[in-house]
Amino acid sequence: MSDSSGKLKLGALVALVVGSMIGGGIFSLPQNMAASAGVGAVLIGWAITAVGMLTLAFVFQTLANRKPDLDGGVYAYAKAGFGDYMGFSSAWGYWISAWLGNVGYFVLLFSTLGYFFPIFGEGNTPAAIIGASVLLWAVHFLVLRGIKEAAFINLVTTVAKVVPLLLFALICLFAFKLDIFTADIWAVGTPELGSVMNQVRNMMLVTVWVFIGIEGASIFSSRAEKRSDVGKATVIGFVTVLLFLVLVNVLSLGIMTQPELAKLQNPSMAAVLEHVVGHWGAVLISVGLIISLLGALLSWVLLCAEIMFAAARDHTMPEFLRRENANQVPANALWLTNAMVQIFLVITLFSNSTYLSLIYLATSMILVPYLWSAAYAVLLAVRSETYEQALAERQKDLVIGGIALLYAIWLLYAGGVKYLLLSALLYAPGAILFAKAKREVGQPVFTNVEKLIFAAVVIGALVAAFGLYDGFLTL
Repeated sequence: MSDSSGKLKLGALVALVVGSMIGGGIFSLPQNMAASAGVGAVLIGWAITAVGMLTLAFVFQTLANRKPDLDGGVYAYAKAGFGDYMGFSSAWGYWISAWLGNVGYFVLLFSTLGYFFPIFGEGNTPAAIIGASVLLWAVHFLVLRGIKEAAFINLVTTVAKVVPLLLFALICLFAFKLDIFTADIWAVGTPELGSVMNQVRNMMLVTVWVFIGIEGASIFSSRAEKRSDVGKATVIGFVTVLLFLVLVNVLSLGIMTQPELAKLQNPSMAAVLEHVVGHWGAVLISVGLIISLLGALLSWVLLCAEIMFAAARDHTMPEFLRRENANQVPANALWLTNAMVQIFLVITLFSNSTYLSLIYLATSMILVPYLWSAAYAVLLAVRSETYEQALAERQKDLVIGGIALLYAIWLLYAGGVKYLLLSALLYAPGAILFAKAKREVGQPVFTNVEKLIFAAVVIGALVAAFGLYDGFLTL
């Protein structure tokens, strides 16, 4: 998987992409999609998603090859292309998306345990929140001691993810009924889903969540044996995960009807398999998911801390986030991350937030880093930067970057005003850390353009705060 110098080969990079993309989302996909759209809209949405996400994969490939000095993850592209505040906002948004995703993972984990122990309900009962909090701080102190995912845990979690998915696909392939699949293609019998366009829009936000991690190989580009492998790994990983996702989603729609799937408790894959083979199918999926989530939680806790630590190293974040303990663990970044997870776990108890509302919010937060990465790829092509002698290549990358940028803008639209305003509420307080980082290096906080952008964020945050107080916005 890696050579003697510790550099990552293609296989290891592909594993990073697939491993970071297949978390808990796929196990809830049948219900998440059915709650948003009918069969026809699901197929249209997957087609658009496949093109949009593939162009985004190509964007990360292009930037890894053309800007080898930018190894700080997705936020580095925003900073290089659009200034310090946009770079900070990308790091901040990515970090919030990652720990909000962890809150979603905890809810899903205890919702799964609720299948065996009813006291945990749908993962947001008092017992579930207490259990999640104990687990959160157990993982926190394990990480502080420098205990990272051992090779055998990686192996177990990878097998736990892939084996149930393969079994699910094979069993459902034989149980698939075309008459169920084609019964109400445009969800005419479910008028509350709205128009086909509305359904496509809603299901596409779920698809973004399950693709988070597509940038995994580019984050590790500095450790790749061959830089060209970064792009290959991104595309191979993307195609592999896309295949799994479409199979799980489409086959489910031929096992149970869309209204039946929409009513399932998550992880809905368990209920779909139980419908076909009986009780052992639900147990298989549930156990596989629990092991998968435990592994994913550990790695994402580390990743959250690493994002803040990396941004602090180049003065995008304040200096205190650079502090490591004796075990080379970014301790302050870890404390800040898990304190936020704890606060939001308590909020889910009082606001009755579901896994789906949490992933919608996490998804809307990551759209900013994706948008700026695509915009930076377009900017390089427009300026001919790094394309001095390669006109044809520049034109090709301009088209790919343009499609990825349009897709990222469409996703912001698909998220709707509600999640845009809630995102602003989470983005606005970040300016305190940005101002602190700027003062530490003796620079003015904002440029004139950045002042206007920040003003827009503050207005959005104030509207969101009033909306939550008045009740026209809910978490």
